[in-house]
Amino acid sequence: MKDLVIIGGGPAGLTAGIYGMRAGLDLVIVEKFSPGGQVINSYEIENYPGFPEPVAGWKLMADMEEQTRRLGAEIISSEVLSVKKDAGVFTVSLSDGTIQARSVIIAAGASNRRLNVAGEKEYLGRGVSYCATCDGAFFKDKVTVVAGGGDVALEEAFFLTRFASKVYLVHRREHFRGADILQKRVLGNDKIITVLNSNIESINGEAAVNSISLKSTLTGEVTRLNTDGVFIFIGYDPNTSFVDRDLLNDQKEIIVDMNMNTGVEGLFAAGDIRSGSKRQIVMAAADGATAVLSAYEYLTGTFCA
Repeated sequence: MKDLVIIGGGPAGLTAGIYGMRAGLDLVIVEKFSPGGQVINSYEIENYPGFPEPVAGWKLMADMEEQTRRLGAEIISSEVLSVKKDAGVFTVSLSDGTIQARSVIIAAGASNRRLNVAGEKEYLGRGVSYCATCDGAFFKDKVTVVAGGGDVALEEAFFLTRFASKVYLVHRREHFRGADILQKRVLGNDKIITVLNSNIESINGEAAVNSISLKSTLTGEVTRLNTDGVFIFIGYDPNTSFVDRDLLNDQKEIIVDMNMNTGVEGLFAAGDIRSGSKRQIVMAAADGATAVLSAYEYLTGTFCA
């Protein structure tokens, strides 16, 4: 019987692990893949406090994982299938067993949202990617397309200019949503060509991607744009497939209060998976700390400062 199970090993989950270990809780972190979450795919982070210079996403999360392990936290690799509470005890069903605990923090994060257009699945790994840091080097001196208008899309488009000869940045609206500093960086790069008020209708190819079909949101006109690769950064969907639907809002996020409490006593949620998340690393870390302090208070009846 554990005091606490933390589901997810991203910024929220690892921070919860750090605070939980320092509070003396007997806990385990369950991560489906490797610790780090979506952050490890970001080539540079320049808005995380404490780093005068930009830090690579993988480096930031590797250090966070090392800190968590140094404090003695156990991190296991498994997929969570369900979380149930009965008689005050949570049973977390995994792909390879079960864990029982007195409290649970769900910090499973989110996954890349799909365009859900023709060719997206067919050409995954053959020109379609959701990680410029992972696959950018394969497109040296080639033409690429980035879909999206937020911070991640702008950052990844700029990163791709290290390799690609040309980067088309396709956004469905008139203006980007990303931070002003990122917009200036993108608009000032000669390799990046913005394609606004346009949706990708299909991703085309033969053995690999060779073009996309674009539809204007203003005129409805469909045109073809030749490209060797398509990088998709249009947002994230919370990883809540194992969570009771009664705990979710219309966006399938877990509904929480300001202390990360859900509708089930002893069950907490933190990071990108919870309602109202701004999907920032520093905020996910703060959520993790808040959630584990709330869990400690639930378990002991006292507040852990």
